[in-house]
Amino acid sequence: MSAATAGDGPWLDDAAGRLVRPFTISDGRTRPSIALDLMSQVMATGVTPLGYLGPEYSQALDLCRVPVPVAEVAAHLKLPAAVTKVLLSDLVDCGALTTKPPAHHQHLTDRALLEAVLDGLRRQL
Repeated sequence: MSAATAGDGPWLDDAAGRLVRPFTISDGRTRPSIALDLMSQVMATGVTPLGYLGPEYSQALDLCRVPVPVAEVAAHLKLPAAVTKVLLSDLVDCGALTTKPPAHHQHLTDRALLEAVLDGLRRQL
């Protein structure tokens, strides 16, 4: 009998583990307090956040020992990008992370890059 049918334990799925909606991690917030895009780089500062933030915050800090893009943090945490951005912005707000925009922002419409992506997609089809 699973814990869910026992009635007194947390809801578990043998294959998936604990069933927690991603937005519970961010207390239902969907907007980060700072502007982050998927390629923004985040890095731990060495400052320890005050109080308990949750296991996802600790995992994010471990991943950010070196500069890493927001998209990669989301992938490793297996969380939606919107939730990851809120989580990371919380860590920036408390001084545990620093961020910088991706270097490619100067050339948002680089035609050669877009053509290379298009060629790669065509080869996959």
